[in-house]
Formats: sequence, structure tokens, C-alpha cells
Amino acid sequence: MAGGKFISHRAEVTIAKDKAIEQALTAIGVQCRNYAARQAPVDTGNLRNSITFQVDSPTDSVVIGTNVEYGKYQEFGTSRMKAQPYLRPAVDEHLDEYKRIAESFLKGIK
Repeated sequence: MAGGKFISHRAEVTIAKDKAIEQALTAIGVQCRNYAARQAPVDTGNLRNSITFQVDSPTDSVVIGTNVEYGKYQEFGTSRMKAQPYLRPAVDEHLDEYKRIAESFLKGIK
């Protein structure tokens, strides 16, 4: 800029971007958790109610899962039990939706 001052807004843009990413990941986590809970096999409801998610800001990712011991057996099956996946379909079948969610939160960042 001839004769003018250059003012950097990098810090503000970075903060806005980081906030938008965290909000997008949280929205994706909520939606994915809801899909997984709907698809989880139900006996007592313990597995369904245990499904949760956590946003990992340093890696810009969201992790969904359960702390219920038998959750992995339901997801992958055993030699005696057929798999009843609920986590993988909650992710794989909705990738386009998660992309749209992320885009909607990030579209205003410039």
C-alpha cells in the first residue's frame, strides 16, 4: 500500500478460525453420537447411553466412542456373535453431512 500502513489481522483470523473449527467439530460430534446411539443394539440401554464424543483441538479431530467394555464386541462381533456395528456406520454413512456442517461453520472465515 503506497504511503499507507499495513495492519495485520492474522491473530484475529486465527482465533476466529480456531473457534469455528471447534464449534464445527462439536456439532459433528453431537450429530455422530446421535446417529451411533440410534444404531446401537439395545438390551438395557447402557451401551446407547454411554456413547459420547470428545473434541481434540490440537489435532482438529473428534473422537466418538464408548467406555462400555462390551461395546467393541457389539461393533466388531466375536466368534460366537455377529457384529452389530453402530459407530462405523454413524461415521461412514454421514460423511457428506459432516462435511457440510464443517463448511457451514468455516464459510465466514476470511
